[in-house]
Amino acid sequence: MQEFILIIDDEVQIRRLLEITLSANGYKISEASTGKEGIALAATHQPALIILDLGLPDTDGQEILKKLREWYQKPIIVLSVRNSEDDIVRALDNGANDYLTKPFRTGELLARIRVAIRHNQDISENPVIVSGALIIDLANHTARKNDELLKLTSTEFSLLALLAKNEGRVLTHQFILKEVWGLAYVEQTQYLRVFIAQLRKKIEDDPAKPKILNTESGIGYRFGY
Repeated sequence: MQEFILIIDDEVQIRRLLEITLSANGYKISEASTGKEGIALAATHQPALIILDLGLPDTDGQEILKKLREWYQKPIIVLSVRNSEDDIVRALDNGANDYLTKPFRTGELLARIRVAIRHNQDISENPVIVSGALIIDLANHTARKNDELLKLTSTEFSLLALLAKNEGRVLTHQFILKEVWGLAYVEQTQYLRVFIAQLRKKIEDDPAKPKILNTESGIGYRFGY
């Protein structure tokens, strides 16, 4: 079955490049040149993934991203010329699964699309996440490494589960704090660092050189090898 991808971008050349590249790799494509048109197509077609530009002519892409996330649960990859840390952090906070800057390498985009779609399918179909020797059972709230049950506090498990469910996606400090601890803690980044350090001691082979809970400097954390 071909996966359907929606492209929301006002640049004709970019849409054409994406159409050729994605079609050649077995995807079905639909295109929108404005935010309004993109939201309408997303609602009627329910794509497996959306590629979203931020510089749209009618509404800023960040606002479109927030509107989509009110009801659209599948992956969104932002593709934009904006490359500042503030823009990237804001897009990730607004619900983007990934962020690539233009110009981009088509091979890298295809790889990120495959990861995003596969991970979304795995989470919806299987409540157990496996990453190397680490096994996380979301339904039973347990985690094992090398078949040994890990002694995690409820907060540690919530933190691990949030990161694992978003494998490969960079989650910002503020997003993690809001999801795990609540709005009152969104500025407590030191609090988060302490819990990440504790979690690494329990799940990493070498906590000083983490391979599962990766730091994205100045932005947040990413789960995955």
